[in-house]
Amino acid sequence: MLSVTRLLLGLPTPGDSLRYGPARHRRPVVVWNLTQRCNLHCLHCYAEARERTEGELDTAEGKALLEDLASYGVPVVLFSGGEPLLREDLLELVAYATERGMKAVLSTNGTLITRGLASALKKAGVSYVGVSLDGLEEAHDRFRGKKGAFREALQGLGYIREAGIRTGVRFTLTRFNAAQVPAIFDLVRDEGIDRLCFYHLVYSGRGSKLQDWDLGPRETRDLMDLIFQRTRELNRNGMREVLTVDNHADSVYLYLKLREGEPGRAEDIYRELLRNGGNSSGVGIGAVDERGGVHPDQFWRHYSLGNVKERPFSQIWEDPSQPLLQSLRERKKHLKGRCGLCRYLELCGGNFRVRAEAVHGDMWAPDPACYLSDQEIGLA
Repeated sequence: MLSVTRLLLGLPTPGDSLRYGPARHRRPVVVWNLTQRCNLHCLHCYAEARERTEGELDTAEGKALLEDLASYGVPVVLFSGGEPLLREDLLELVAYATERGMKAVLSTNGTLITRGLASALKKAGVSYVGVSLDGLEEAHDRFRGKKGAFREALQGLGYIREAGIRTGVRFTLTRFNAAQVPAIFDLVRDEGIDRLCFYHLVYSGRGSKLQDWDLGPRETRDLMDLIFQRTRELNRNGMREVLTVDNHADSVYLYLKLREGEPGRAEDIYRELLRNGGNSSGVGIGAVDERGGVHPDQFWRHYSLGNVKERPFSQIWEDPSQPLLQSLRERKKHLKGRCGLCRYLELCGGNFRVRAEAVHGDMWAPDPACYLSDQEIGLA
């Protein structure tokens, strides 16, 4: 996750201590996909959400998970899905997490948020709500498989802001909706939304069928240039946080762009990116699915490290005999090709191993979404 606002403009943003502080990897941020149920059918859903699921952790099991996470020192729990608002005990679980000192954030499609629910989320302790939008009305509704989804999500965002909770828009970049990026910047500005996150496509779940929709290197570079430019413009009239997520080549690209025009600032940014370390699957982020399976991140649903019904998350996460976890924590010696030889490996962390596995059948192969040239990464 790259905070464009902080690194490009030098403005402090929420979450800086987690992303760029010296103790970033002490304990992971945990994504809890607490249900696979969803009221929409999104084309790119990594969780392959559906109308019904069985075997979800019940309330008591969920509280036991949260108790363990709090005792272990997890700083943030991201309640996600599916659609987490379909869990009848969501407010109870959020309150349980915040009472134990963890920050609770919510990822939702926004269509189920009412004024009363927004107020209840605030009371339970939710500090941030991210709502997914994939463009303006026509594009978003097509992506989400429901006419009216855009208007419902926008109304939900309004209720969240009215309740005094920080709000954000989550936008997944594809060839299908890349042209709508300027309109999304305008929407965030006009609606007074606090945060805008651009997610690169990860080939997982239903997203694994959309590889042809992903942006090519030239398209990605042009889009990053646009995002950098619009971030500057957006922050001229009040602070708005802009981030890019799920492609750590963005960090290197931003550094290289700044080195051309602001070399002194670029070196300061380099040190911050070095502390961040790039991709932290299995290190600074972990995930628990609706049935209790533990994963290195939310995109590794096809590989379970263990189940919290059988032993606590903390024990699974600290298990030195778990081969995938251990290899991710010493990934530098396993990476192949461009990723293994890249001069900026310390900044990027080898990018997304799930994407490499999806395309090459080898998790240690180069990430196909890296858009940096051989010359830029020191191979030419």
